[in-house]
Amino acid sequence: MKKQNVIKFIAALLVLAIAIYTAAMGFGSKQTGSINDIKLGLDLAGGVSITYETADPNPSKEAMSDTIFKLQQRITDSGYTEGEVYPEGENRINVDIPNVNDPEKILQELGKPGSLAFVDEAGNIILTGEDIKNAQPQKMTQGITGAYEISLEMTSEGAKKFEEATGANIGKVIHIIYNNEVLLSPNVQQKISGGQAVITNMENHEVASRVASFIRIGALPLELKELRSNVVGAKMGQDVVTTSLKAGVIGICLVFAFMIIFYGIPGIAASIALVFYSSLVIVALSLFNITLTLGGIAGMILSVGMAVDANVIIFARIREELAEGKTIRAAVKAGFSKALSSIVDGNVTTLIAAGVLYTMGTGTIRGFAITLGLGILVSMFTALVVTRVLLDGFIAFGWNPKAKTEKKESKIFKIIESRVRFFALSAALIVLGFVFLPVNSSMKASALNYDIEFAGGTSTIVSADKHYASVDELQADVLPLVQEATGEATAQLNTANGADGQSQFIIKTKTLNTEQRDKLNQALIEKYGITSDNIQSSTIGATIGSEMRKNAIVSVLIASLLMLVYIWFRFKEVSFGIAAIIALLHDVFVVFMVYSVFFVPINNSFIAAMLTIVGYSINDTIVVFDRIRENQRRVEHGNYKLLSNISISQTIGRSINTSITTLIMVLVLQILGTVSIQALTLPLLVGILSGTYSSIFIASPLWYLFKKKHEKAASK
Repeated sequence: MKKQNVIKFIAALLVLAIAIYTAAMGFGSKQTGSINDIKLGLDLAGGVSITYETADPNPSKEAMSDTIFKLQQRITDSGYTEGEVYPEGENRINVDIPNVNDPEKILQELGKPGSLAFVDEAGNIILTGEDIKNAQPQKMTQGITGAYEISLEMTSEGAKKFEEATGANIGKVIHIIYNNEVLLSPNVQQKISGGQAVITNMENHEVASRVASFIRIGALPLELKELRSNVVGAKMGQDVVTTSLKAGVIGICLVFAFMIIFYGIPGIAASIALVFYSSLVIVALSLFNITLTLGGIAGMILSVGMAVDANVIIFARIREELAEGKTIRAAVKAGFSKALSSIVDGNVTTLIAAGVLYTMGTGTIRGFAITLGLGILVSMFTALVVTRVLLDGFIAFGWNPKAKTEKKESKIFKIIESRVRFFALSAALIVLGFVFLPVNSSMKASALNYDIEFAGGTSTIVSADKHYASVDELQADVLPLVQEATGEATAQLNTANGADGQSQFIIKTKTLNTEQRDKLNQALIEKYGITSDNIQSSTIGATIGSEMRKNAIVSVLIASLLMLVYIWFRFKEVSFGIAAIIALLHDVFVVFMVYSVFFVPINNSFIAAMLTIVGYSINDTIVVFDRIRENQRRVEHGNYKLLSNISISQTIGRSINTSITTLIMVLVLQILGTVSIQALTLPLLVGILSGTYSSIFIASPLWYLFKKKHEKAASK
């Protein structure tokens, strides 16, 4: 056994070395698998911006809203999950797509939005774009080997129309017309029902893909024409990426120091496992072509915290087993066994949230879900497998802390007895957030500080001879001018290349009035020696539209319901699930209070922060509940007060240590990060503290109250 453990230990270190090398250098000429090969989102790396104009100069608000929503879906389905679609003025739509430097390539892949119709030989319109749900190229399932076809999916209404039309046109052709040009004229072979159809015998994959993209992009309520396209720089500047990496390295090193000082040899094992975890995540992000955004960074921060948390739970269990007088081998085996349920339950509940957010979300929400889900899976592997192999190896090499012969009595904190105070404090904080809403409305003209992403604003495109090499240089030179002229402190600046190759930059602010626009234009004219013809201003809509906000809220509600069901199933009591969800909502409202009281800008960081807190909160609560479940068979039946207090007291050390390690990561980002990162880390700091507080002082007392009420009702 000793020899096997030594071999496993050495093998683990070799695999670790390979993972580190791959994460740093990659393999192949394109550095596949390396940190340099990771795709960055529009907020971190820039991309392409395309502006479309509707053929109808006066489209209805409903048609514009539907077109934006469906265009967002088409872009997401095409693989650009971080793309943003938002209105400009009354009849224009902007599409921003990350990590692309060629507008023409995007236009070819997506197709140019226009009108789509399926018509029969008599010229009758059978289907319009509104009746088509999706179109994808695929290899033919029957017939010629290697040939391609297009799979069509209709809406429920479209399926009825298509069934009737194909039944009446067997042996005839149906023309697919795009922008008044015939794309295809497939022959109807049979009556087609169910809303699924295929167009067979396409020449090759390229042709099938091109036609499918035209059908997808043409299935929009409004006909769109390309107005302009250009390459834009990162919204937040390249400095965000560099600073985040530096802060991440420093934060992880400080976490290593804390773990080693507090846990000794197990801390060393956890630190090595965390390096392995970080390397695997980097490799996976690259290999799976996952786009990393600010929301993704938030997901990674949370998954790092959960990776450390799993190790903290295991080490706390090992210490308890040693205190019982067991040998180190027996303590390690029992520690991993007893920690397994809380680690699995905590991670599965968070995975449920990530899965729902990915399925229903778009853009930033989906980016967060992908990195969070990936991080959780990797963290479970490193904690349960890698850390175990390393600890067994250290034991084989002679690590053998002495088992304690005298058992020290643990202090039992009387948390349940003081529950009213804790509930009152939480209620006061939450109410304070809502009280400030009318205060803000009267003093600051808005209940909450909605930034451009939520409220829209003014976009100013400036054409000048001055070339800025980076967004950071642009911000340093232009941001003070914008602030002085408009009073807006949260302006977003981007570099861009005009269609004629002329250098441009884009200034996005909250909606400017006429006086503010005039002051800004005059300041720009004086600074760059240009005329008013070189400045274009327009009103832009929110990048986070009502549909995305609704989807985010619905996603969280569905995720909460599924988590409730899972906790109910695993813990055999619905009271555990209800208490956990209430504690989760408590943390969301406490962080909302910070946005309300301190008037923190609500932008992409808001969604990322809120989703991170949801994941962190539920995981923290599950650990305490797992100990209550375990202790139920040891404490006298009905003595729920003692049961709760003992369980909280046994896990409070783990809760504090996990919070410290996660706070270290976030604090370093807060201190060293740019303004964009700090907008994310400030609410995260509050959320982590609130999550720790609620798992101890809110969730468990709530479970106690529900349990007592249930017992009382049952006795009657």
